[in-house]
Amino acid sequence: MNTGGAPAQQVEQAVFEYRLTIEDFREAVRVRARRTGAGRAEAALIPLVTTGLVAMFGLLRGILPVVLVVSAVLGLGVGLIGGVRSRRSMARRLHGVMALYGQCRTVVDGRGTATTGETMSYTSDWQLFTEYVETPDLFVLVGGPRAGCLAALPKRGAQEPADIDRLRALLDANLRRI
Repeated sequence: MNTGGAPAQQVEQAVFEYRLTIEDFREAVRVRARRTGAGRAEAALIPLVTTGLVAMFGLLRGILPVVLVVSAVLGLGVGLIGGVRSRRSMARRLHGVMALYGQCRTVVDGRGTATTGETMSYTSDWQLFTEYVETPDLFVLVGGPRAGCLAALPKRGAQEPADIDRLRALLDANLRRI
C-alpha cells in the first residue's frame, strides 16, 4: 500500500530454480579463463613458467640446442595440460561446495542476488561482482580486480522466458558485460 507522495515502484526481479552441475562450473571456469584478465594470466602462467624453467635449466647445463628446443616444446605441452587440469580441478572444487546447496532458488533484483538452497542460503549485493558474461547456457558473474568471485546462473532455471530478459537487463544495469 502506498501511503506517501511517491508512487509505488514495481521491483523488477528474475527468479531461477536449478541444481548446478559439474558442466555448469566447467563452462564458468572456462569462460573466466578466456574473458577476464586474471583468467588469461593464469592460463598463460603455467605453460610459460614450465617452458622458462626447462629452457633455463637447459642453458645452465649446456644442453645441445636441439635437445633444448625439444625440451622446451615438451615443457610447453606439459604446462598446457597442467593448465587444463587446473581449471578442471577448480570446477570440481566449486561444484563440491555448491552441491551442498542442492536444488537452488535464486532471486535477482536491483539490490543483488539471494540464493536459497536445500541446506544453506546466501545473498550478495552488486558490489561483489564487477562483470558478467552470457553464454548460450549460463550467465557467469565475475568479481574483483582479479576476478576472485565467480557465480554461475544457468538459463535452464528461468521460471519463465521473460526472466532471462529481466536478468539480462538487471545485469546490464549493474555490471559490465565482457
